[in-house]
Amino acid sequence: MPTLTIRALPTALAAIAISLFCTSAALADDPPSNDFRIGSYSVFYHANASDLSGPFIPLGEKLNFHVEDLETLYFGYLRRLSPHFTFELAMGLPPVSKTKGRGPLDLGSVPYNDQVLSSARWFAPTALIEYNFLPESSPVRPFIGVGVNYTYFYDRTSTGPGDAVGGGPTKISLPASVGPAGTVGLTWRPAPHWNFTVSYGGSKVNARLTADTAGEVRTSHIEFNPTALIISMGLSFGCGGGCRRGLR
Repeated sequence: MPTLTIRALPTALAAIAISLFCTSAALADDPPSNDFRIGSYSVFYHANASDLSGPFIPLGEKLNFHVEDLETLYFGYLRRLSPHFTFELAMGLPPVSKTKGRGPLDLGSVPYNDQVLSSARWFAPTALIEYNFLPESSPVRPFIGVGVNYTYFYDRTSTGPGDAVGGGPTKISLPASVGPAGTVGLTWRPAPHWNFTVSYGGSKVNARLTADTAGEVRTSHIEFNPTALIISMGLSFGCGGGCRRGLR
């Protein structure tokens, strides 16, 4: 290894160490610049769907759907952009979402209403820019945020009752969705490196459901309209301008 490189190593390692672990004096000057949060994610669906359309649907029957509310684990990463603005990347542990039939009690001899017809997992990260009210020295700060949600559906499965309604093994298709998102909340910071947050938000998630049974295709447009209550605990780490000043 060249001598110049060997001599540069201590300086590089020192710079990395200073960047990752701020001195107490720097922390006093600047609040931590990163947050990692974990908590509960209660999702409430306000779904609105068009009636299922396609071949072999009994004349006059309105076959619709209802999506069950669910609970999952919340993860969030937040980056301080300025004293009042924060970037948040939020998501839940991909949950299994179940869709139930809404309509007639039976289709012939096949139960329909309130039967679980299909299930799918959601991978749904949301990126938000949040405005925090009050000074950073305040232990309690309300905030409001706007952003964009991306939802990818996978492990899409038609259940036994769903196959019975379709007339045989049925393949479910739901394309990915991109839509606006928003949130409001309140953060309590009892200590510089710990915080507790409660927030309520929503996003626009739309998808065209396709159910294919041996080439017979039936479709419905679903607006899931999920809202979520998040209660989380966060750990703050890293530093802002204080560390950068220490490198100069």
